[in-house]
Amino acid sequence: MGLADEYFTVVHSLLSQVSWTSVVSSVPARLCVILAVEMYLNAFLVLHEINNKQLRGLQHDLAQRTTMVSEKGLRLRARTEAHLQKIHDQREYLNVRYGSEQVGELSELNRMFATLKEVSTKVRTAILKQLYDPTDRRFKKYW
Repeated sequence: MGLADEYFTVVHSLLSQVSWTSVVSSVPARLCVILAVEMYLNAFLVLHEINNKQLRGLQHDLAQRTTMVSEKGLRLRARTEAHLQKIHDQREYLNVRYGSEQVGELSELNRMFATLKEVSTKVRTAILKQLYDPTDRRFKKYW
């Protein structure tokens, strides 16, 4: 979760550099949002004993991660779940990372940040609600 928090911090610092008239200027922030959301969802899944091999097999599929965290008990708003599905369906990760000149059809920045904020808040709350046991490998290795 620490790395996800760092990406979250970077996203906020990149906001000041985004030109609202140039979509391309938002590409770094968008990429950081997607990666931060992915890492928060991964942290939740690791807590629920999904192994690293399974996580790597998901690649950057936010829709599958969303389904998995929902099955494990994380309740996101319907709008947020729909947005995560849209990010996957429109291949936003690939468009932002490899084809930044094709960013016209991407999610609104406000929606991206709202999704990041909700996911980070709910994952953090879910993780901190767990009883802390220093001998538990899930906490020792990742937090």
